[in-house]
Formats: sequence, C-alpha cells, structure tokens
Amino acid sequence: MKLLKRLDEWLIALLLAAMTLLTFAQVVMRYVFNSGFTWAQELTTILFAFMIFIGISYGVRVGAHIGVDALIKIFTPRVRRAVSIIAVLFCMLYAGMVIYGSFIYVMKMKKIGIELEDLPIQMWLVRAILPIGFTLLALRFLPVLYNLISGKADHLRLANEVAEALKLKQEEKQ
Repeated sequence: MKLLKRLDEWLIALLLAAMTLLTFAQVVMRYVFNSGFTWAQELTTILFAFMIFIGISYGVRVGAHIGVDALIKIFTPRVRRAVSIIAVLFCMLYAGMVIYGSFIYVMKMKKIGIELEDLPIQMWLVRAILPIGFTLLALRFLPVLYNLISGKADHLRLANEVAEALKLKQEEKQ
C-alpha cells in the first residue's frame, strides 16, 4: 500500500528525468553532431503532459494546490467544513464531467486511427491521459471528502504561500 501511495511521486520523477535526458541528448546531438531526433520534441511534450496530469492528483494528495482561503478562515470550523465539503463535491463533479467528455473524445480518436506526427503511436493512446489523469484526480478527492465528512479535517488543505515565504525568509536570516 505504501508503494501505491508513492507511485505518483516515482512516476513524476521518472517522467521529469526522461524529459531532461531526452532534451539533453537532443541538444548534444544538434550542437555537437549537427544531427538530432525528429521525434524528440513530440515525445518531450507527451511526457510533460503525462507529468502534469499525474501531478494534478499528486497536488491534491499533498495539499499543494493554491486556493483563496481568506474568506474561509473567518468562518467557524463547522461552516468551514461544510463549505469545504461542497467545494470537494464540485471538484469531483468537474472531474467527472472531464472524465466523461475526454473518454468520448479518446474513443473518437481511436475510431479515426490518427497517428502522431513524428512517432508511430496512435494519438488516442497519448490522449488517454486525459480521462486517466482526471480519474486519478477524482480518486484523490475521495479521502479528502471522507476526512471532511468524518470530522478528521475541517477544511481543504491548500498550499500556504505566505507561510512558506515567511519560513524561507526566517531560514535565510539564520
């Protein structure tokens, strides 16, 4: 279970490493050997898209998404929890709508059978990250919703840029 919990971190790291190595190899090939890979930019873009869609769900897990919570902080914990539950339900509804729409889109791409420009890969395989990524996102919201409903949390965990900036500033002074 611990491995599954950290799978998104490993995938993000792997994708970032692959993008970096591919870009580095492309630069070396171009400027040292006056050559290159015609497919490198397309593959890097695909890897980046996969990293983003996996990263969206990872951001929910670790509370890294930014949000405006100034108004929420003035509410009582009970109201804050109710508003947070509604917000999570709206997020899950949005994710569900994107899953549905992107699934239809991916199935149409599969039916058409278009390949990528530079790689012999069916486009629908690459575009499948849309419903997969938003399914991961919806699944990440389930424990958040559970914690809110069960009372283990009274608000959404969001990134706190002010606190982080103050902490960094304090560390710089030391």
